[in-house]
Amino acid sequence: MSTQGLVDVHAHFTTPHYIEAAKAAGHVQPDGMPEDYWPRWSAEEHLAFMDEAGIAKAMLSLSSPGAHFGDDRAARSLSREINEFCAQTVREHPDRFGQFATLPLPDVDGALTEIAYCFDELGADGVALMSNHAGIRLADERLAPVLSELDRRAAVVLLHPTTCPGHEALSSSWPRPMMEFLFETARTVIDFVLSGAATRFSRIRLIVPHLGGVLPLLTARVEAFRTISGEPTGRVTVTEILGRFYYDLAGMPSKQQIAALTSIAGPDRLLYGSDYAWTRRELALHLLASLDSTLGDEHENWRALTTRNADLVLGQGSGR
Repeated sequence: MSTQGLVDVHAHFTTPHYIEAAKAAGHVQPDGMPEDYWPRWSAEEHLAFMDEAGIAKAMLSLSSPGAHFGDDRAARSLSREINEFCAQTVREHPDRFGQFATLPLPDVDGALTEIAYCFDELGADGVALMSNHAGIRLADERLAPVLSELDRRAAVVLLHPTTCPGHEALSSSWPRPMMEFLFETARTVIDFVLSGAATRFSRIRLIVPHLGGVLPLLTARVEAFRTISGEPTGRVTVTEILGRFYYDLAGMPSKQQIAALTSIAGPDRLLYGSDYAWTRRELALHLLASLDSTLGDEHENWRALTTRNADLVLGQGSGR
């Protein structure tokens, strides 16, 4: 896929109509961020950022709040529009962009239709799923048909945190990406593991965002509570299951976060993510320079390492 340069698995786009639809549905301040934080995306500006950052290819996905705002029919239409826009962008720049498709979840029937269309007609590289869809998390049995189909296709799935019901009592009115997104990611992934869904749908190639959030710090505690609850000994541990997932480096990675992540993820599970365009260009470049510093001590060429990992996971997870 890429002979040189980074592969960015956590990159976002918007369209004017999508922003209008989200605002009309009440997402004027996206996840508690200021209204003017909505990014006005263009392929040209994204490519200019990529060239400056040394990014060879970016996998485009829709970020929070997703495309379902309460009406199934409207969500199906909006998801289709977003996916066709993204696919056209990929066709125009096939060597620079890839596509993680948007699904109209929690509408399961609509999502199954869109999976087939995006993989079989548009040639999508994977899908992006929110950490919850109207409060329904990844491991919820209602989403089993969707996970089963993604498992059948050995699909790449980028998980992305989003605001959860009851956030008012959790975020203390601060923007949810500041703290709550890190806990929201952990909730969803732990539920995915403890419910047995991670084992049941083991062919899904799951990319966990933002270095796993607080997940690495909770692993031993979760394992201990499994023991307390009386689960049999000799089972596959939480750490072993988490070690099968991939983890992107989007966000604001520190040496402490990276050290915690290495407790559950080997070097072959690390992927680069910029979080552009929700992370503005200047900050994304600053964070990339920070990764050069913090990861350079452990991995002589972390850029080549994460690019090789991305080439492997994306090449294997064709969705066909």
